[in-house]
Amino acid sequence: MMPIWIGVVIGLVLAVAGAVAGYQYRLKVAEKEISSAEEEAKRILNDAIKSAESKKREALVEAKEEILQARKEYEREEKERRSDLQKQERRLQQKEENLDRKTENIERKEDALQNRLNDVEKVRGEVELLRKSQMDVLERISGFTSEEAKTYLIDQLAEEVTHESAMKVREIESQFKEEADTRAREILSLAIQRCAADHVSEATVSVVPLPNDEMKGRIIGREGRNIRTLETMTGVDLIIDDTPEAITVSCFDPVRREIARIALEKLIQDGRIHPSRIEEMVEKAKREVDATIKAEGERAIFETNVHGLHPELIKLLGRMRYRTSYGQNVLNHSIEVSHLAGLLAAEIGADVTAAKRAGLLHDLGKSIDHEVEGSHVQIGVELARKYREHDDIIHAIEAHHNDVEPRTIVACLVQAADAVSAARPGARRENLENYIKRLEKLEEVTSSFPGVDKSYAIQAGREVRIMVAPDKVSEDQMVLLARDIAKKIEEELEYPGQIKVNMIRETKVIEYAK
Repeated sequence: MMPIWIGVVIGLVLAVAGAVAGYQYRLKVAEKEISSAEEEAKRILNDAIKSAESKKREALVEAKEEILQARKEYEREEKERRSDLQKQERRLQQKEENLDRKTENIERKEDALQNRLNDVEKVRGEVELLRKSQMDVLERISGFTSEEAKTYLIDQLAEEVTHESAMKVREIESQFKEEADTRAREILSLAIQRCAADHVSEATVSVVPLPNDEMKGRIIGREGRNIRTLETMTGVDLIIDDTPEAITVSCFDPVRREIARIALEKLIQDGRIHPSRIEEMVEKAKREVDATIKAEGERAIFETNVHGLHPELIKLLGRMRYRTSYGQNVLNHSIEVSHLAGLLAAEIGADVTAAKRAGLLHDLGKSIDHEVEGSHVQIGVELARKYREHDDIIHAIEAHHNDVEPRTIVACLVQAADAVSAARPGARRENLENYIKRLEKLEEVTSSFPGVDKSYAIQAGREVRIMVAPDKVSEDQMVLLARDIAKKIEEELEYPGQIKVNMIRETKVIEYAK
């Protein structure tokens, strides 16, 4: 039997040998894994290097393409700019050539003028020498100097003809004055008899009949919105009182009054009365009034048989249908003056056509005298000159109020016919004209402030209704603006009692659903 310690030694040897063998095995396995990892790392690194180089090449290609595109764009823009510069250079060159040609022409003309001036001066000197030599010869023959001869002849002539000419002049003046006065009376009386024009006194109110008194409430509307819209749109004052089945439209401007009257009649006939319908009817009424203005102008030229007027002059004549002067309708007055001037011209053998034309156009400036600065005579002259009327017609317009001295028969006839038409009993009223001028001045003063859109004088001048632009005048500024307007009215106008300044600021938006 083997001893125990030998077994232990053998066991230890075997254990050591096993451990060494295991260690060597693990070492070989580890070396294989490390080698495999190194190869994998090299492969990954090679792939990364290849991928980076590929991306680098792609980036370089894209960069080259962008550079090429930018270069093409730059070359194109550069070519366009170069083309524009060449065009500008050509234009400048052409202008320079034109200027050079014009300069050469001017220089040639100056040289020619200078040569002509030199020739004229030379001829003038020769004429002066010839005249002086002739005067010397005459002085030697007569024994008088030129001044002495002139004085002698004048004295002799004065002594011989003064008495006889004075007597003859007095005799002729007396004879023609008597004949002229008699003839003028006959001509004027005959012309007035043959032109018996009617006259209707113009008023500042219009009455609109109603089918029933219930219509008054519909016209007023809820909280007064309908009547307020109509008054704001037309600038008139609607008076609704106890008068049965009637509404009074009050306004000093006959155009605005007529627009309001027509619109109100249309609304009553239609039956639908609300703010939008009111605005529609007011626009229709304005178009109707414009058509009436044109028709009235055509009527005037038809009645007076005056042809060849510019279309704008016909419209201006039609506007005078709604213009009064001292209560007298200006269009009817112009037609009457045209007839009178034509009759007077026929009696004395003057140009009837020119007299009638000048008579019809003599108050042309009154059609827009409330829109343009200056007297109606100056405005009429400018309008006639603008639309190429004959100089004699323009002179007759300018002279019919003695702004200039009349120098033609037509001008004198128009002046006489105007005086006859205006001087007829009841033809004019001074009070109405002053009243209208005061109301026009009130509207002019209130419209002069910035931010004021429209202004209307109503209530016979006791109230002025002002619509301001909401984008220019705020709620707070309205108080200060109303105070400034009232102060200016106090300073510039004279009026009885007091004037109410009624200021309205309204914002309106309109859109259509389609």
